[in-house]
Amino acid sequence: REVFNQEFVDLVVGTPVYSVAWGPDSEKVLYTAGKQLIIKPLQPNAKVLQWSYALEKPNTGSIFNITWSIDGTQIAGACGNGHVVFAHVVEQRWEWKDFQVTLTKRRTMQVRNVLNDAVDLLEFRDRVIKASLNYAHLVVSTSLQCYVFSTKNWNTPLIFDLKEGTVSLILQAERHFLLVDGGGIYLYSYDGRFLSSPKFPGMRTDILNAQTVSLSNDTIAIKDKADEKIIFLFEASTGKPLGDGKLLSHKNEILEIALDQKGLTNDRKIAFIDKNRDLCITSVKRFGKEEQIIKLGTMVHTLAWSDTCNILCGLQDTRFTVWYYPNTVYVDRDILPKTLYERDASEFSKNPHIVSFVGNQVTIRRADGSLIHISISPYPAILHEYVSSSKWEDAVRLCRFVKEQTMWACLAAMAVANRDMTTAEIAYAAIGEIDKVQYINSIKNLPSKESKMAHILMFSGNIQEAEMVLLQAGLVYQAIQININLYNWERALELAVKYKTHVDTVLAYRQKFLETFGKQETNKRYLQYAEGLEIDWEKIKAKIEMEITKERERSSSSQPSKNIGLMH
Repeated sequence: REVFNQEFVDLVVGTPVYSVAWGPDSEKVLYTAGKQLIIKPLQPNAKVLQWSYALEKPNTGSIFNITWSIDGTQIAGACGNGHVVFAHVVEQRWEWKDFQVTLTKRRTMQVRNVLNDAVDLLEFRDRVIKASLNYAHLVVSTSLQCYVFSTKNWNTPLIFDLKEGTVSLILQAERHFLLVDGGGIYLYSYDGRFLSSPKFPGMRTDILNAQTVSLSNDTIAIKDKADEKIIFLFEASTGKPLGDGKLLSHKNEILEIALDQKGLTNDRKIAFIDKNRDLCITSVKRFGKEEQIIKLGTMVHTLAWSDTCNILCGLQDTRFTVWYYPNTVYVDRDILPKTLYERDASEFSKNPHIVSFVGNQVTIRRADGSLIHISISPYPAILHEYVSSSKWEDAVRLCRFVKEQTMWACLAAMAVANRDMTTAEIAYAAIGEIDKVQYINSIKNLPSKESKMAHILMFSGNIQEAEMVLLQAGLVYQAIQININLYNWERALELAVKYKTHVDTVLAYRQKFLETFGKQETNKRYLQYAEGLEIDWEKIKAKIEMEITKERERSSSSQPSKNIGLMH
């Protein structure tokens, strides 16, 4: 306590402190110091935040106490002369593409089209509490109703009554929007149709915010407050738990979550920042198997997904970083650094926050409240569009036109993810990954589509899936051989024994491996099966050749099928 008090005195020497408040997580203290409000974290060497947005001096004497209304739009103050002063929040501003919406009065908004300077005034029956502008719609909640405007027509909004007027959060996706109030979480379509209301044990809607709730076209993600290592995942259309209902669990407490906005439901990803400020990504699809959580970056303070394609940005220590294709971590982690864009972030000062990522423009709010707009290259978004439409030749032409390594690296990862190895070969060659070009060429020469698919999966590090593809196709020797090639000796012998084939092949390759390094066999299982067995390489080579011939014959006799992206 003495150390804490001494630290406090050092921060505010000569300045009286008239009010102190704990943060909701009891990890920060807010106190007054002259004209400033100061937030002091308790962690050693943590940054101190101080901001003063507005200063009013009403002629009412000293103000001894203040309190906000539940909806956060009004404030009341107890004054020294016996009066009570009331104030309202105005001049809030929302921006999306060509539109700028400003709350000019408690019940009036002004909409300005910055292209033609056209102005519309929106009048409301009751005071405005919350609003959100995104995906060509403005959603406004008043104390009693919800208004939904289309940017194509500001004159005829859709209006419906609210169950409870204190809306604390509005989130939007392309197809629908989400309202949070004191009674629950509600999802509506833009035509005002109620869709779902997800619920979970111990739900407290009063503490939910844009950092702990995320919405996409098919998924709702909510961070648990009781156990902050947990994320609840729900189907947007039904409000039911996603997949098999298994929760997303992380090893550390989670601070901020964000769902990507484009692509298929099965490919939906969620990114989050944990207490160590690590940025992680994982799939929201959870059916039985534990989905891998992969770290994308460190010392990340804020993040946002693009609204037009699955590009992710974040403020990473002293850098602004854009992950043009985050899925690269699932395909080829080696080239992930080549898919990034980075720039210095010192101009954003301390504790900046990413407000939005619309198109190729990122909006960042600094600690003093000012907004900074950053434009990134439009070409990666165009590349995403070409790939999602399977326009591979257009994608290659775009990369040749732009002539940037980042674009080629993204295309390489995208091509492998979509099993188009012809495009992958071109892209890897462009970034000088010659060993991978050679491996891709070796895949092309494999006799069957199952073997090609298995080696593409191996290329991406999905060894178990590759083995499964081969075993389901009856290619047992090929499944054994990939384990031999990867020195998975235990698994190779296990398969050979289980399917009663090529035990001698596994033993022969094992013996050759040990001889190369001048070592003796110590594995009990290998010693057991090698007892009394003489290795005959000529016989083994003949068996292997027979397996390859059988695979070729089987492939040629099967019906023609679509080539898994190896040819256009």
